[in-house]
Amino acid sequence: METISEQRCFGGVQGVYRHASETTGTPMQFAVFIPPGAENGGVPVLWYLSGLTCTEENFTVKAGAQRYAAEHGLMLVAPDTSPRGASIPGEDETYDFGSGAGFYVDATEAPWSKNYRMYSYITEELPALVFDGFPGDRARQGITGHSMGGHGALTVGLRNPETYRSISAFSPICAPTQCPWGEKALGGYLGSDRETWKAHDACALIESGQRSGEILVDQGDADGFLVEQLKPELLEQACKEAGQPLTLRMQPGYDHSYFFIASFIGDHVAFHAARL
Repeated sequence: METISEQRCFGGVQGVYRHASETTGTPMQFAVFIPPGAENGGVPVLWYLSGLTCTEENFTVKAGAQRYAAEHGLMLVAPDTSPRGASIPGEDETYDFGSGAGFYVDATEAPWSKNYRMYSYITEELPALVFDGFPGDRARQGITGHSMGGHGALTVGLRNPETYRSISAFSPICAPTQCPWGEKALGGYLGSDRETWKAHDACALIESGQRSGEILVDQGDADGFLVEQLKPELLEQACKEAGQPLTLRMQPGYDHSYFFIASFIGDHVAFHAARL
């Protein structure tokens, strides 16, 4: 593992690191914030998954989460959103498929299946690296994210309730089997059998019996992607019918930007801290 940068931040340490990933077959970067006092023992870990076009840097620079993580004693981990430089034809042609758009699935379709294995990277390889090299407590993990990363937080968390004790999301793609972003990504990575897509759709997972503790979702009502791509009403309906606890907060006047995330990230960090 190579250290790209480390600096003091709110009494803790903010670092960016690179490693050669066996899962993706490419170098991968991730960011870690270690709160003050972590030298006294393992601290809870909050994973943050970013959205389309993003890297680990969007969250660490724009969200302002380190202040709240320091106050609550949480370690933050923010991975990149896809492999980079896999030399796959077309991987850099569009913003919503390929580079920056791994969608947190393990691709089964060639040529993507060799490198685009972000589900396994997020749930297996990166945790092993993080818990080996940083003072996180494996027994106390939560997961959150934004947009495509909100979809990732919901689906990864619901599929692994024994690992992630808390789940939240900002502006998540709630039903990717029923929106253009999701249909393009899931069809491209997983093929034409839509039944296989359901393992990566939060609404479908809840309908099939997957459960978590209370889920917190914040969504801006002025978000330009709200109606066509995000569809929080479908998540609300699925949770209501299944008895899955959900707090969905529609925030008036907020859009899809990191100003929205920065406005409510303190609430999300506190939500996870109370459960971890």
